[in-house]
Amino acid sequence: MELDLRIVGGTVIDGTGAPGVRADVGVMGGRVVALGPSVGPARETLDATGCVVAPGFVDIHTHYDAQVHWDARLGCSPWHGVTTAVLGNCGFGVAPTRPADREVVLRTLEKVEGMAYETLTAGLGGSWPFETFPEYLDAVEARGVGINVAAFVGHTPLRLHVLGAEASDRAARPDEVEAMGALVREAMAAGALGFSTSRAATHHGHGGKPVPSRLATFDEIDALVGAMRSTGRGMLQAACGKGLFHEEFEALAARHDVAITWTALLAGMAGPGSHRRYLATAERQRASGARIVPQVACRPILFDFHLGEPYPFEILGSFRALMQASHEEKLRIYADPGFRARFKAESADGEKHANAGWVRRTVIARCDATPTLEERPLVEVAAERGVDPVDLLLDLSVASGLRDRFRLAFINHDEEEVRELITHPDTVITLSDAGAHADQLCDAGYATHLLGHWVRDRGVMSLERAVHALTLRPAELVGITDRGLLAMGRPADVVVFDPATVGAAKLRRVRDQPGGAERLVSDALGVHAVVVNGRVVRRDGVD
Repeated sequence: MELDLRIVGGTVIDGTGAPGVRADVGVMGGRVVALGPSVGPARETLDATGCVVAPGFVDIHTHYDAQVHWDARLGCSPWHGVTTAVLGNCGFGVAPTRPADREVVLRTLEKVEGMAYETLTAGLGGSWPFETFPEYLDAVEARGVGINVAAFVGHTPLRLHVLGAEASDRAARPDEVEAMGALVREAMAAGALGFSTSRAATHHGHGGKPVPSRLATFDEIDALVGAMRSTGRGMLQAACGKGLFHEEFEALAARHDVAITWTALLAGMAGPGSHRRYLATAERQRASGARIVPQVACRPILFDFHLGEPYPFEILGSFRALMQASHEEKLRIYADPGFRARFKAESADGEKHANAGWVRRTVIARCDATPTLEERPLVEVAAERGVDPVDLLLDLSVASGLRDRFRLAFINHDEEEVRELITHPDTVITLSDAGAHADQLCDAGYATHLLGHWVRDRGVMSLERAVHALTLRPAELVGITDRGLLAMGRPADVVVFDPATVGAAKLRRVRDQPGGAERLVSDALGVHAVVVNGRVVRRDGVD
């Protein structure tokens, strides 16, 4: 019998954490049907000599909810070996959405997830092929997508669907909570992975208001988790915040026997070493039997931003008035000495927030008036000019009409602290955020970065453990039962990579979004082939 595909000459690392073995892989009908020293002839052959043959990577934290409707390939995630992406994180999404609420949904995504409104409107079009969550999944399936996708049903569109314009202003009434619960059950019946929400203080939506999920009481969240669990399955994904953190997670886990994964545990969130107390809590929760797993990132969170959308600074009090400010008002505020004094005070070393000392981690990324300044440290240029770095950033921005860009290592930049996070047994490595903040960051290459930087270059974990962390570990956590493992009878999602060269290239800016918007992408290094359900979707860097 001739196979559809065979992958020969490689070392199979199956995703369980077990040692790699020399074996060939045979595929027919989208599944692995042969695995051993020799698998016989096939219509197509991939030569994996010198390479690792692993399960496709499972990215459980993306925001491709809108992009999946205009970009079936979901580039650039599969470039880096991702064959399964989970949408609908942090309570966001585009369904269920009534036609009357589409503008608010898109403006919310524009603000909180950095998605260009023009791209969203051009990509989704004037007549969406869905309103309910089941219709959304049907529309994705009907259009087709190059990799596997799954989705949480998000709290923010649920609230907008039921409460309308008041969703960001008040708590829900009991009848409204009941209506949202019915929508959750409907979504679960259609195939949702679970329910997601956010209480993160940084999550501001349209007009600078809190995103709708932040107005929910704990009782509302409890009821919606209960509605989800009444279907017999599902997990909770949450962006934590005041009123929804350790104590509340533990109560939900105990009451509903639900697994919970929360965003995000990053190095430097509240000063040096602050991550360790969260790790200690995760250890205690696991010991008690609770399934509460923090999500961690293996890369620095790099924002390439301009002050027209100052997302990295919106946690600062001095920037609150800017959330609803027009372009002209921002120019005036940035020139104001009082604002500058407050911004400088909040930027000082020793402040107990992620932006402390940000000037030392910032590079001038774009300066149209003086291109020779590009890729130079902000503090270096400021010292040459004899000015304060904060003043330099603001002066360049105002002079350029807020077009000049800066690249900031916002958080997760201390390598030793990141090492502690990614090697801890009670965390899960994810947080690509792919699809969000497209012109400000790109962490879609987190998997190749882990394999290249942390495994090969730093040697902090074995190749087998890293593959497990990218495949079976996240799949099992979110309840995806048929991905993340390379074994007989399983779907043939496979990535073939060279462990000697694998990695993520430097970011580059492209203009390929609907409406002509820019985004950042990172090319994959050392990834020779990506197979999804038995079909080769990328080979030697070509789709």
